[in-house]
Amino acid sequence: MIVLGRIVAPFGVKGWLSIRPFGDDPLSWREMPHWWIAPTDNTPAGGWTQYALLACQAHGKNLIASLEGISGRDAAQAMVGGYVAAPREALPGTKEGEYYWGDLVGMTVKNDADETLGEVAGLLSTGAHDVLQVRDGDTERLIPFVAVYVGDVDLARRTIRVAWQKDW
Repeated sequence: MIVLGRIVAPFGVKGWLSIRPFGDDPLSWREMPHWWIAPTDNTPAGGWTQYALLACQAHGKNLIASLEGISGRDAAQAMVGGYVAAPREALPGTKEGEYYWGDLVGMTVKNDADETLGEVAGLLSTGAHDVLQVRDGDTERLIPFVAVYVGDVDLARRTIRVAWQKDW
């Protein structure tokens, strides 16, 4: 499952949810007829519950959405803290140079000197730009996911090439 966002609050009294999206184009989620929700972002694939999407729109930096089977504020409140995800094959396609965070997790990160810096453990959204969390044993590096540092993302080879020194 590719985690797309987190439910942060109920919205109104009819069961709508306010969702904080992870990524840049959350309105593309409207193309998916179903969303999957689970209490944690690392829930195994069989533990996600599928909901039909009834409506979705932008609301500030968040999305608000109505899902089949969630009616009333109490039902929406019970969903707060849950994560929204979808199987990779259900997601809208990406354009050249765009990636789902879930596609990057687990990729090997190498620098321009061909030194392995570790694997992508996750990403952080800082507001200004996303940041790769790269782990190598007990060492964690936070590398801004911007063109000046990230050169090549090779999904087929599962590697990311960065302009970053091993001792930084």
